[in-house]
Amino acid sequence: MPRLKPIVARTPEDLAKAMGLSAAAAKEWQVQHALLRRLKEIVRKERNAAIAMRAGTSRTRITAILNDDIEHVSSDLLIRILGSLDYRVRVSVTRVDSAA
Repeated sequence: MPRLKPIVARTPEDLAKAMGLSAAAAKEWQVQHALLRRLKEIVRKERNAAIAMRAGTSRTRITAILNDDIEHVSSDLLIRILGSLDYRVRVSVTRVDSAA
């Protein structure tokens, strides 16, 4: 049986490349991860059903999101949930220094 060589990805961009995905996918993961991390900090003491009702989504979907299952979750849903909890999301766009 041939040995598999492990691939080490140190950045989201490296991981996307190893998986055959675009760098844009890596950026999307970073945005979603930042939104999810902040959402988890905010909702520690609130019940999932109450969050779901305020956000206009299902309790099971909120539970899945808070358990890091965001494969089928869009960034706009995460923003809508944060907005329903009286938080505002600010987006910053900066140019990447391409000199390497």
